[in-house]
Amino acid sequence: MALSATTPPATQPPTPERLIEFPDNRVLIDLCGEYDRNLAQIEHQLGVQILRRGNQLAVFGDADAQVQAEGVLHALYQRVESGKSSEPGDIDGLIRLGVPEDDATPEAGDQMELFKGGTVELKTRKKSVEPRTEMQKAYVQSLFANELAFGIGPAGTGKTYLAVAVGVTMFLGGHVDKIILSRPAVEAGERLGFLPGDMKDKVDPYMQPLYDALNDFLPGKQVAKLIEEKRIEIAPLAFMRGRTLSNAFVVLDEAQNATTMQMKMFLTRLGQGSRMVITGDRSQVDLPRGVTSGLRDAERILRDVKGVSFTYFTAKDVVRHPLVARIIEAYDADDPT
Repeated sequence: MALSATTPPATQPPTPERLIEFPDNRVLIDLCGEYDRNLAQIEHQLGVQILRRGNQLAVFGDADAQVQAEGVLHALYQRVESGKSSEPGDIDGLIRLGVPEDDATPEAGDQMELFKGGTVELKTRKKSVEPRTEMQKAYVQSLFANELAFGIGPAGTGKTYLAVAVGVTMFLGGHVDKIILSRPAVEAGERLGFLPGDMKDKVDPYMQPLYDALNDFLPGKQVAKLIEEKRIEIAPLAFMRGRTLSNAFVVLDEAQNATTMQMKMFLTRLGQGSRMVITGDRSQVDLPRGVTSGLRDAERILRDVKGVSFTYFTAKDVVRHPLVARIIEAYDADDPT
């Protein structure tokens, strides 16, 4: 009986390496980073292998991933060559957003220079800030385009950080006269008792994240001087009653912990020449049981009001440690609602 020959299964030929050449070897060294850490990050996030050969980088892996890696490497080279930073967050942003188009139409208005080349860059005294996801980019653009903007989503998506960065940018550019940052002074499920000190000492722990954001963008001495001059105000939500906030950039953080009446009070403080940003996370309400979150009511009531924008973030927009996004997704999956 004749033996039948078996045909081996067809295999896809390996994708050839993609060679990328860079003109300046010194810039390439900075692109690679200390101990090639930048290359390692690109390899990890895109699933490719990158080998250095003189002034060339060889990229191995899936064809689509090779093309994406080449775009990221070219964009990173241009960043380094122009003197910009090449921190892990910058690389993460290039990977998430893709390579900006050179012929993108800039936004109209006084902020045109912020949107050249399809990119968004907020320049403050201490650093430049760039959105790292498409939703962050849309959020920043909405802050410039609308007098009242909401940023809603989980922790770590940059809602407050970007809002403060835009506020500092507009303040330094002379578009507003002051920055006002506020939060509801609500305990996060704990009973802290009577804190010692004067009123500032009692409320500062609630406001610390806002101080942290400001200190990222302005020198500490300048922040202190501007606070002393009342050009920067950081205060609990309850302190806003009865005021008219004119020619100011106003941020209400942790808005999910404002009641409906507090939210209405705050929104009606908006004066001439001002911008207002409301940020919050609907999954972290610390109000007493049975008290409705003012953020939920504001979404429902203001959804179709002209001049008001809503930007919704998801776990995909988390720019903290990658584990934070997975934690949020796990909690969302476990939430019966």
